[in-house]
Amino acid sequence: MPTAASPTASRTPPQEVDPEFLALPRAALTDAALQTARDLGVSHADIRIERLRDGSLSFRDGSLETSHDGSTVGFAVRVVHEGTWGFAAGVDLTTDEAVRVTREAVEIARVARPLNTEPIELADEPVHADATWVSAYAVNPFAIDTREKVDRVGGLCRTLLSAADVDHVDGHLNEVLENKYYADLSGTSTTQQRVRLLCQIEATRVDPGGGFETMRTIAPPAGRGWEWLVSGPAAGCWDWDAEIETIPGLLAEKAKASSVEPGRYDLVIDPSNLWLTIHESVGHATELDRALGYEAAYAGTSFATLDKLGNLRYGSPLMNVTGDRTAPHGLATIGYDDEGVAASRWDIVHAGTLVGFQLDRRMAAANAERLGVSRSNGCAFADSPGHVPIQRMANVSLQPAAGGPSTEDLISGVNRGIYIVGDKSWSIDMQRYNFQFTGQRFYEIRKGRIVGQLRDVAYQATTTDFWGALDGLGGEQTYLLGGAMNCGKGQPGQVAAVSHGAPSTLFRGINILNTRHEAGR
Repeated sequence: MPTAASPTASRTPPQEVDPEFLALPRAALTDAALQTARDLGVSHADIRIERLRDGSLSFRDGSLETSHDGSTVGFAVRVVHEGTWGFAAGVDLTTDEAVRVTREAVEIARVARPLNTEPIELADEPVHADATWVSAYAVNPFAIDTREKVDRVGGLCRTLLSAADVDHVDGHLNEVLENKYYADLSGTSTTQQRVRLLCQIEATRVDPGGGFETMRTIAPPAGRGWEWLVSGPAAGCWDWDAEIETIPGLLAEKAKASSVEPGRYDLVIDPSNLWLTIHESVGHATELDRALGYEAAYAGTSFATLDKLGNLRYGSPLMNVTGDRTAPHGLATIGYDDEGVAASRWDIVHAGTLVGFQLDRRMAAANAERLGVSRSNGCAFADSPGHVPIQRMANVSLQPAAGGPSTEDLISGVNRGIYIVGDKSWSIDMQRYNFQFTGQRFYEIRKGRIVGQLRDVAYQATTTDFWGALDGLGGEQTYLLGGAMNCGKGQPGQVAAVSHGAPSTLFRGINILNTRHEAGR
């Protein structure tokens, strides 16, 4: 199996902010926007200047199908005027445009003021003047020639396609370089650079009768650069060649495997699968704006409402979940959020009890008395210069057991169960409570030993029943950051990248469905 990354992995040597971004007229735009806002009598104003570069390559059966390399540059001004938000954005990086956009943001606040029933106050934050932060990566993927990327990812696809049990291979590479500058009237100014990368390769086997099975790499996206694809385990990166080598045999075994018998099973869930369950049943459920009903129109609210803080039994006493904007190589790791709040780490679930939420400055101020805290934990983010910051997810992770067991040790304690590896499809209700998840591969466990693969498996539960059945945590050696580059939220919709760490984990007596039977086949 590929090497798991420790939650305490060391940082790579710091990179420098791209000189092209530093050359943008940040100071001139800031002075023009903030002085205009001050003159117009706002209580708060901030400016955010961004450059986003994203690239992607798609492959079919080892051949390049599509290639994209694009960038977005612009700025946004956000104000609070007479207790009401105002927001506007532009793409012309001139002082005249900065003045115009700021006036527009204030005018929007004035127009909206009669409709606003909730005066806006922001939680205090210390001033962070002239701060710079760069994410932990070794090689900027945009510094690598496209031909080298095509050779590496296309080569992995062709290696997989050459196996006797593989009929088709799809591959995808996505890379992002994100630069942000933020400044506000309090004196905070931050300049940041983040890099993230995703590669997925999926094999398909077609049987003579027309049926098919698929198997995808379980390598997660990461807050790393090109080294993630080439440096290997010695550098704390993924062993792509080793994983590609294992897939044909695993896929052939899956195609011949027995269909699962529905019922109650003990589950040992690999972090490559559990990250998605954490994302949907804990990460989204503990966003405070969702818990308060602000997200109801799009992706639902949450059963974990604010009145349950400190008394909701979310799971067993083994369950400790943190929100973390500082995790090495996390997709949601930052130095400062889009409201100038310094990154931090905090408890969301402690010993099975709900003890915290994810907050931005407005949510923190409005609910300080009930929360018992008076500051944001840095969860404001906008996915482009044309979008207003909204409350977004941190790296929400289940903590491993100190000195805990290996995955094999957890399996050895199961009499009748299933070991689940890799994420696939999922479904959860609008309260983040009733859910169903599948995976890439499933191994039957009998009397503490793996005896072969199973097919057509999905696990189903309510959130509190599932986490209440948590009965064993792997040690740090089993811990892995999974995640997604495309978490959606908001109207208009925004996309954010987020990681979720977990160890291998044991759950007792979880309901297993047969997906083929459930589909009427």
